[in-house]
Amino acid sequence: MDAATRSANLALAWSKARAAGLVADEPLPPSSTASSTAVRAVMAANKSRDTKPELALRSLLHRKGLRYRVDTRPLPDLRRKADVVFPKAKVAVFVDGCYWHGCPEHHRPAKRHSEFWQEKIQGNRDRDAATNLALSESGWIVVRVWEHDPPEEAASRVAEIVRERSGGPLSNT
Repeated sequence: MDAATRSANLALAWSKARAAGLVADEPLPPSSTASSTAVRAVMAANKSRDTKPELALRSLLHRKGLRYRVDTRPLPDLRRKADVVFPKAKVAVFVDGCYWHGCPEHHRPAKRHSEFWQEKIQGNRDRDAATNLALSESGWIVVRVWEHDPPEEAASRVAEIVRERSGGPLSNT
């Protein structure tokens, strides 16, 4: 295939495979808001925990002697989980994805179903603000880290906050 880009070659190959009856797309369920089965598959594959930025941050925090809980509710009545939680120090860390949380630096609005996605991202931002408020009113410190933040800098910032809050050595948190 000699299309201008790899992407165009792949699209052409898939088109030929469909025409030859080698590939059959499943129809979208009636309840789906996805624009195609491919988009639905990509969205379904998005992870809610143990993402690369989370794993990098947690590894560095562990190397600094910090012990924490993963993907847990800081407050039992709060229906939201933090990515890293230091219960004794009352520090909740969220690693926010640039797309899903509307990073001012990297977020690029969707071109298809733009109104739906704009509302979805704004809803996520509103929920983040409500979470921050609920936790701070309960005496917690909320640390939000963007997925693009250098993990070393984020880990140092979190470690410093936990150290200040715990008033002791890092291993006692």
